[in-house]
Amino acid sequence: MLKKQCEQQRGKETARKVIVAVTDAKKGAARTTADKEGYTSFIIPDNVGGRFSVLTPVGLLPIAIAGFDIKALIKGAADMEAATGVNVPFAENPSAQYAAVRNVLYQEGKKIEILANFHPKLHYMNEWWKQLYGESEGKELKGIFPAAVDLTTDLHSMGQWIQEGERSIFETVISIEKPEHELLFPYDEENLDGLNFLAGKRVDEVNKMAELGTQLAHVDGGVPNLRISLDRLDEYNLGQLIYFFELGCGISGLLLGVNPFNQPGVEAYKKNMFALLGKPGYEKESEAIKARL
Repeated sequence: MLKKQCEQQRGKETARKVIVAVTDAKKGAARTTADKEGYTSFIIPDNVGGRFSVLTPVGLLPIAIAGFDIKALIKGAADMEAATGVNVPFAENPSAQYAAVRNVLYQEGKKIEILANFHPKLHYMNEWWKQLYGESEGKELKGIFPAAVDLTTDLHSMGQWIQEGERSIFETVISIEKPEHELLFPYDEENLDGLNFLAGKRVDEVNKMAELGTQLAHVDGGVPNLRISLDRLDEYNLGQLIYFFELGCGISGLLLGVNPFNQPGVEAYKKNMFALLGKPGYEKESEAIKARL
């Protein structure tokens, strides 16, 4: 659809110059089209699943186009790789510690992990994390269910459940130490809302107290808490966080006793969908589904 739209709007010759394909080295429709049309292309490594592909051209190209420093992102990931290598002792290896703790909690009946952040820009980091761990560990009737909340936004919705709901959960909080900007609360002469006690305080300081107050309340409510601290919210630290989670996921899946790098479960709905849409080669599946319906 996008290829046709680009060609209609800009002409086929211009489309050949501006379309970039991120695809397999040798096979697939995109590879065939890229070779035929002469598109610039980047390769998806054969041995890297989609959820682990952020630090390949799959993720790096759009991140670069969005204006971010992918060299700093990769530097952060490389430094985290060095800090979590096979020769790094467990007591100094954050990815191994994270994987071990979450599996111990799972064995103790904590079946749900809630990833929390207090920064809106981390929303889609949470969304990626849910796929990374859900698709990697949810197999053979095993696996911690990955959920996520954006705080303080979700404190009046999910916060109530976290505080007083079933004690089958634990919480992992991503905390940012240093803000990129400073914004102060103003003084209001009328003080109608009674918030002048905040005057002169940084918005980030108030947010940090909300984070600390929430953590204390949840721990008092019986929710185990893990805290991941980033110095700043920038490309270097996000690169570290991405690699930290990816390696932790691989270790955690192996501790759980499943293969964290396959995804057989997602093929089931694809077969049903193809059969329902009448894709050639799925006639038997289509008849079986019709019989069920």
